[in-house]
Amino acid sequence: MNFFRWLTSKNLMAPAGASPDAGASEQEVPDHELIKACQKGDTRAFESLVTRHRGKVYAMVQNMIKNEADAWDLSQEVFLKVWKALPKFEARAKFSTWLYRITHNVVYDWLRKRKIDSAGELDDGILNQSDIAAGSRTSPSTSARPDQALANSELGQRINSALATLNAEHRETILLREVQGFDYKEIAKVMDCSLGTVMSRLYYARKKLQSLLSDEKRND
Repeated sequence: MNFFRWLTSKNLMAPAGASPDAGASEQEVPDHELIKACQKGDTRAFESLVTRHRGKVYAMVQNMIKNEADAWDLSQEVFLKVWKALPKFEARAKFSTWLYRITHNVVYDWLRKRKIDSAGELDDGILNQSDIAAGSRTSPSTSARPDQALANSELGQRINSALATLNAEHRETILLREVQGFDYKEIAKVMDCSLGTVMSRLYYARKKLQSLLSDEKRND
């Protein structure tokens, strides 16, 4: 059985809300130990890694492309690439950062192939970085599970609608920061950009979300 069929037949890539999080026994084994086992060809260890991280990956992809069927396919592709690349993983970065870098590449390859137009968005270079407050938090944040965040509530629906108006770069940056909880350096590694670019994207995304959500509130 090829790896793709194994991945799907084991039901490892069920959509994020389809099954509970990994059990306590899985959570007791740290990622780095599972990775070492994976690098020796242990598919059970990889099953644990997938079960542990699939909800966050699926939620990130789905929030980026707003299409459940394609998010399912792309999440599978992410973990196929993870399995193939794990032998070369050297733990120079956190596993989660490395995982989201792969997720980033898969999503942007998909976007490029479909030539999604993001015209009309503000270019990052226009912003004056001296005007950016690095610690500003003008957008709503949530402590819910990532696969439940931005959903199942009126506010979640508003945030989803507002996020859809951002281009891919700004949307990904705000999701990594506000939903996944990545710090600026981690976001820069995932998106392969400078800290200044991360700051400017967050600044613009937050301001736009704040404006859109404030307008909707006034119209209620």
